[in-house]
Amino acid sequence: MAIQIKTAEQIKTMRKAGLVVAEIHRAIRDVIKPGMMTSALDAVAEAVIKRNGATSNFKGYHGFPATICVSVNDEIVHGIPGDRVINDGDVVSVDCGAIIEGWHGDAAFSVGIGTIDPEDQKMMDVCEESMWRGIAAGKNGAKLSDIGHAIEEYTKSQGNYGILQEYGGHGIGTEMHQEPHVLNFGKPGNGPVIIPGFVLAIEPMITRGSARTKVLADDWTVVSADKSRGSHFEHTYAVMPDGKPFVLTAFDGGKSELTRLGIEVSDLLQ
Repeated sequence: MAIQIKTAEQIKTMRKAGLVVAEIHRAIRDVIKPGMMTSALDAVAEAVIKRNGATSNFKGYHGFPATICVSVNDEIVHGIPGDRVINDGDVVSVDCGAIIEGWHGDAAFSVGIGTIDPEDQKMMDVCEESMWRGIAAGKNGAKLSDIGHAIEEYTKSQGNYGILQEYGGHGIGTEMHQEPHVLNFGKPGNGPVIIPGFVLAIEPMITRGSARTKVLADDWTVVSADKSRGSHFEHTYAVMPDGKPFVLTAFDGGKSELTRLGIEVSDLLQ
C-alpha cells in the first residue's frame, strides 16, 4: 500500500483535528487525580470532542468501546476505560484521537498520579524524550528507520528499558492507521525517504522490565508479561512543504522541544 502524501490544505485540516486531541490531553491532565474512575476520563474526552464538532476515531474502531484508551501501571496500551479507580502512585497512559472533516489526529501521554516512584518518573521522562528524538530524526530527506534508531539509541542510553516490538508508530491521514509502520527500534538508513507531505504518528512504548507483552481476555489491553510498569507517548507530526516539521497535536507545533534538539519548526501553520 502506498504512503499517502498530504497537501498543505489537507495538513491544515489535520491540524484542526490535532488541536482537538491537544485539548483532550490538557483537559484530562487538569482533572486526573486519585479516586477517579477511568471512565470519568473517557467522559471528559467525549465532551471535548463534542464541543469541537469532531468525531472520535477510537470509539467503534474494530469494536473498541470507548473514546480513549486508559492504561494503568503494567498496562502499556489499549486499556479500556471502566470502573477501575486510579490510585496515588499509579502510572496512567492516555491515548486518544479525533476526526475533523475526515482527517485524523492521534496522540498519547503518560502521567504519574500523586506521589510517584522516581524510577517510574524517569521511565516516563525517557519515553517522552525518545519520542521527541524520533520526531527530530524523521526530518525531510531522512530514511524512515532513522526514527526508530533514534528512539532505541536514546532509550538504551538511559537504562535497561524494554522497547515494545509488536507495536509502533504509523502513517495517519484519512485513516487513523496508514502505511508506513514506524518501528521504535532498528538500524538507521532503511526504508522510504521522508519527504514533504509525510504525516506520521510517532509513539514509543517502553517498560521498566521485559519488552514481552500479552493481551488480556478483553482482546484489547496490552500488559507487560513480567508485570513491570510501562509508559507510552505519541505525537502526530507533518513534514511541511518548506521541508520543516510541525507537530500537529502539540499546541506550539512542537517548537519548544524540537528547537531544543536543533530542529527548526515550520511556520506555515502559525
